[in-house]
Amino acid sequence: MNQLTPPRAREAVAGGAILVIDDDPVQRRLVDAALTKFGYRTILAEGGEAGLGAFDSPAGGEIVAVVLDLVMPGVGGIEVLDRLRQRGIAAPVIVQTSQGGIDSVVAAMRAGAFDFVVKPVSPERLRTAIANAVKVEALEGEARQTRRQPAGTLTFRDIITSSPRMERVIRLGQKAAASNIPILIEGESGTGKELVARAIQGTSDRKGKPFVTVNCGAIPENLVESILFGHEKGAFTGATEKHAGKFVEANGGTLFLDEIGDLPLDVQVKLLRAVQEGEIETVGGRGTQKVDIRLISATHRDLLQRVKDRLFREDLFYRLNVFPIVVPPLRDRRDDIPALVSHFIRQIQVKEHRGRVRGITPQALAMLVAYDWPGNIRQLENAVFRAVVLADGEMLTVDDFPQIKVEVDGVNFEQYAGGSAGPAASEPIPPEIPQTPEPANRALSGRFGLVRALDDGGNVRTLADVELEMIVLAIEHYKGQMSEVARRLGIGRSTLYRKLKEYGIDPDEERPTAAQG
Repeated sequence: MNQLTPPRAREAVAGGAILVIDDDPVQRRLVDAALTKFGYRTILAEGGEAGLGAFDSPAGGEIVAVVLDLVMPGVGGIEVLDRLRQRGIAAPVIVQTSQGGIDSVVAAMRAGAFDFVVKPVSPERLRTAIANAVKVEALEGEARQTRRQPAGTLTFRDIITSSPRMERVIRLGQKAAASNIPILIEGESGTGKELVARAIQGTSDRKGKPFVTVNCGAIPENLVESILFGHEKGAFTGATEKHAGKFVEANGGTLFLDEIGDLPLDVQVKLLRAVQEGEIETVGGRGTQKVDIRLISATHRDLLQRVKDRLFREDLFYRLNVFPIVVPPLRDRRDDIPALVSHFIRQIQVKEHRGRVRGITPQALAMLVAYDWPGNIRQLENAVFRAVVLADGEMLTVDDFPQIKVEVDGVNFEQYAGGSAGPAASEPIPPEIPQTPEPANRALSGRFGLVRALDDGGNVRTLADVELEMIVLAIEHYKGQMSEVARRLGIGRSTLYRKLKEYGIDPDEERPTAAQG
């Protein structure tokens, strides 16, 4: 039977404890002895189930990092990683494997591991891995607190992109902002769906009004109705005070329901009424209350399939899906990666006062562009954050991204490298002027970006797509001087403004320059 060894009464240099999960008692003792020597406090667990239980124990809040064996009977290391991620536990995990196989390491990294070591691991290697994990987690905790408090109103100018697919998202978002109809934003986790929602709010006549976010998948099912619609005092056990609810909190502004596909069916009925009638009924209340909200929903799920599976109401789906916007994954907008990396480096320099890192080498950037980023922009931001925090030099190198390096092992980066060989190609890339890698097909290159001649399927792109991209590039290059833009493009100023209007771009707005997409 699995047992959890009580926390040891030693002083932990990291201000917390290291959880060691391993079914082999000899390995547990070896790791325990090494960590104790370095001044860490440890919690020992004889397997995956016991390790997960440690987070529910009184000492669970003290765990700052985990050393996890990958191969264990019952609940194995990969399952432990998956369940930690599902529970939203952010403690960094260093996995141990005696096999050293690339497949097991890649699987662990994809499941969220921070680092890996191969048994038998030297005490110094383990010490470095733990120190790095604790250091990064502490800084990421501070960064998460900062990110919870968005500064000012976001607009579409704050979205960093040169991707035609994202330009389409921006055009649709600008059109949606001019109306009050429900919007459904679809896309994989980490693509920036909330940023698009905030940009719609910041461009609409509701800018400056409340923007209230609810993650429907993170609320316990028995509390969803109360949190959304509020409750009266005494409505249920534990309801000691009246609670207004998110609809009332967002009154006059925008309610953003993230992961709408996870909403329970019984709550979907009430949401449908709120969308149709503009009124809500609080839990335990005797009447209805009118609310004026702009509803924006988002999901990473296939809602239509959930309708077919009878997990989502068909009538609610069509009510929410009035104006759909699909945010593409990062692997389909690789041209945006250089600018995003540069932005994140600058952002970390300002927030963390870490001015030592000036940029990224072409080789490292090519590797990042080659990677598929299953966690999308959120994963890219975290990878750059960790690299900057742990970097030894002024330029981020391939070795500063060990997890990504493992996953793209054997991939030829040449097709993602920035242009032909020459002095500029070998120089480090400063964050102020990102160097965009040239795709495998022929491209028209400019200082601020690339205009691709072929699409992802190898076919020639339409003139409309290329024309729009050229106009946007010219506006950026000539800093919004429209007369100069028109002259350089060889068209009249009135023709330029007409084309911008056709593409759904406000001629008086500056183009996007500065935020995560």
